[in-house]
Amino acid sequence: MRSVGTLTRADLAESINRRVGLSRADSLGMVESILDHMCEALAEGENVKISGFGTFLLRDKAQRIGRNPKTGVEVPITPRRVMTFRASQMLKDRIAASS
Repeated sequence: MRSVGTLTRADLAESINRRVGLSRADSLGMVESILDHMCEALAEGENVKISGFGTFLLRDKAQRIGRNPKTGVEVPITPRRVMTFRASQMLKDRIAASS
């Protein structure tokens, strides 16, 4: 597996700036607005689906008993809500093709 950099908000804004021609400030504002909207939807318990990219899913996990791997002592793990990402088939195909 090759090591690559990280795509940041600034990178996304720069891409919008180059491709669409919006100012850097407007491009960054657009990125922030989209991310804020996604965060609000997830906070309200909605899943977020981006066609051709994937789905951010919320899942409630029940309380369970875990074990400290070092000592072997059983500890209760509290119930919680977790977010997972499920890539679309189109994204999986693009990733496989670029390997």
